[in-house]
Amino acid sequence: MSAPIFRDPVYDGATDPAVIRNDRTREWWMLYTQRRTTDPGDGVRWIHGTSIGIATSSDEGATWHYLGIAEGLGGADTLWAPEVIAAGGRYRMYLTVVDGVPDSWTSADAHIVEFVSDDLLNWARVGELDPVSDRVIDAAVALCGDGNWRLWYKNERDGSSTWSAVSADLTDWQVEGPAVPALPPHEGPNVFPLGGWYWMVTDEWRGLGVHRSRDARDWQRQEVNGGLILDTPGGHAEDRGFGHHADAVVVPASAGRVESAILFYFTHPRRDDSDAIVARSSPIHAARLTVHQGQLIAERDIATTQGFLGGAAAGATTSAEGTT
Repeated sequence: MSAPIFRDPVYDGATDPAVIRNDRTREWWMLYTQRRTTDPGDGVRWIHGTSIGIATSSDEGATWHYLGIAEGLGGADTLWAPEVIAAGGRYRMYLTVVDGVPDSWTSADAHIVEFVSDDLLNWARVGELDPVSDRVIDAAVALCGDGNWRLWYKNERDGSSTWSAVSADLTDWQVEGPAVPALPPHEGPNVFPLGGWYWMVTDEWRGLGVHRSRDARDWQRQEVNGGLILDTPGGHAEDRGFGHHADAVVVPASAGRVESAILFYFTHPRRDDSDAIVARSSPIHAARLTVHQGQLIAERDIATTQGFLGGAAAGATTSAEGTT
């Protein structure tokens, strides 16, 4: 049964998870957008003014415990969708920062800002990435087979498409332009290597859209099921609804187990509830991804009471070298 693996104990509004192993504590850490479901303000004010929550697991993902919020990110604005990698001996976060606490989706500017940390808890600001517009959100970063890093993000001034930028050293970024067009519109790209391909999953608000590429530049939409995964309910009552804004952790092949990835995602299982606060709830779930005949397959109902992250890479880089 696809039971939730974590619920935010403050607001029950955990979304946009990013999962990485903490080399200091030897735990898995999940950083996520902590939506304020109890805010009585107008419109979507409750989705703004958010902090970045942290949950940790010391048993390879079987149980998760709330630690608090990430420090040093600032508190006067809206913080969304952390992308966290380990590179150059430090952790790096690429965070969406929306100006202020607006009550509508697009009334304020949004930027991607880089932070660094030695422990995943305390962060220092590096600076804002060069924008291509005043509304860029939802960063994803991966090391590609050509030796360059790439950053993908939603450009809301280009019809909710995904754009990319490239850097040799995670310092100087050059915009490459559109990577995945806005038909259908989407957000929350996540890129990872699996089964000899790079995969990009995006949140289409009707399930997760799937694209694949040999070089992380030329993306083709998956053909089966209209290019969607997690577009039908899971077996647990709290996994009703579509899968939203996800993050993948690759688990290498081992004896008796093929290479796979664990996909962390959130749902709105009670969206139709008459109680507005209950309707806003968003637990975190996990699914297993495998590649079969060049197609990405999602198994939503997996056993999460055991350490399903055992053997997963620590997250020093996200790379698919050798796939081209």
